[in-house]
Amino acid sequence: MTLFKELDDRLFPNFQRRTIQGKDGEILALVGGNGPPLLMLHGDPQTHLCWHHIAPALAEDYTVVLTDLRGRGESHKPGHTPENIAYSKRISGREQLEVMETLGFKSFRLVGHDRGARVARRMALDHPGQIERLAVMDIVPILDFYENTTAKIAQDYYYFFFLTQPNPIPEDLLRGNPETVTSQILTGLSGQVTPYDPDVFKAYLASGASEDGIVAMCECFRAGLSQDINHDRNDREAGRKITCPTLVMWGDKGVVGTNFDMREIWSSWAPNCSFAPMPCGHFIPEEEPTLALSRLRNFLE
Repeated sequence: MTLFKELDDRLFPNFQRRTIQGKDGEILALVGGNGPPLLMLHGDPQTHLCWHHIAPALAEDYTVVLTDLRGRGESHKPGHTPENIAYSKRISGREQLEVMETLGFKSFRLVGHDRGARVARRMALDHPGQIERLAVMDIVPILDFYENTTAKIAQDYYYFFFLTQPNPIPEDLLRGNPETVTSQILTGLSGQVTPYDPDVFKAYLASGASEDGIVAMCECFRAGLSQDINHDRNDREAGRKITCPTLVMWGDKGVVGTNFDMREIWSSWAPNCSFAPMPCGHFIPEEEPTLALSRLRNFLE
């Protein structure tokens, strides 16, 4: 906790730390800036710290809200639940809406990376009247991911299949050396070295290696296969689409960019969609923050 607060003071000097009490537990939120509300959701195995290159600049024009998703950082961490429902992106999305409503925002712009992008996409599908603009970074919707999986994708994204194994198989194996596994994910999805701030990287490892964090990671991936894929299937069958303007960003050197036709897949979900391939790997906010900031500013306006 001390490490996280010290990093917030250094990296987000004009942001206020808030603890938002939701129906299921507490969510950490940092709030900074003035202007229209903008919620930014981090990926896995990271925390809100991933936005430290981008959020302070966006706070010049927006009221920026950075949260730790449930299961990460200083937010609450549910344990095992029947059919992994606590970590469905639908439940996580409702929780983030609670946070924004508590802060006084009924509608807002929304940016997400990795797991945060999955939560953000689900929010746009489930609550279209509250999401004004949506930007997602380096994900394929989970139904399309599993439908298009090849041996190469399974090899590159091995943990999508390892972490979904029944409890306690992956948990027990992760407990043997959780920092190594977390580190491998943070460094193994890009075609180049990600220039992490050393203290931020240390914070990611600390969050991912905790006992609650290990369970959260496994439950989140299990929820993709037990919950999220069915939500996507129901939406597809009902013809539901993302109605707000949507920006899809991906790293053209990463696993997503080299294995999936992002324009074709995302156009089927978001008719009002624009695309921004980035010259990097998976961790866009820390690999290409300057270009990402420029793309986001142009889109969010």
